[in-house]
Amino acid sequence: MKLRELAHGRTGDKGNTLNVSVICFDAKHYAHLRDTLTPERVKAHLADVVTGDVVRYELPLLGAFNFVLGHALGGGVTRSLALDAHGKSISTALLDIDIDEPSET
Repeated sequence: MKLRELAHGRTGDKGNTLNVSVICFDAKHYAHLRDTLTPERVKAHLADVVTGDVVRYELPLLGAFNFVLGHALGGGVTRSLALDAHGKSISTALLDIDIDEPSET
């Protein structure tokens, strides 16, 4: 299944750093996504875009995660000729990751 079936996402940028929030539609899937969406897995999935570190912040009371992606915007908004300079499409790319279905579905 695709991550987008269990969560939605938002992005924000600051210089050459991008943050992607992944928010569960249902809090019962939080533990499953915590185990599935490791920083290593996110970095591997976005390897064409992210060349720096990926740090995951857990927000269990919100049923959400915030991933901070270093060196993800080709130098930053003012220094890149990339079509998506702000990285707004990266949340869509992350939500396209294949994950196992949670056992409690």
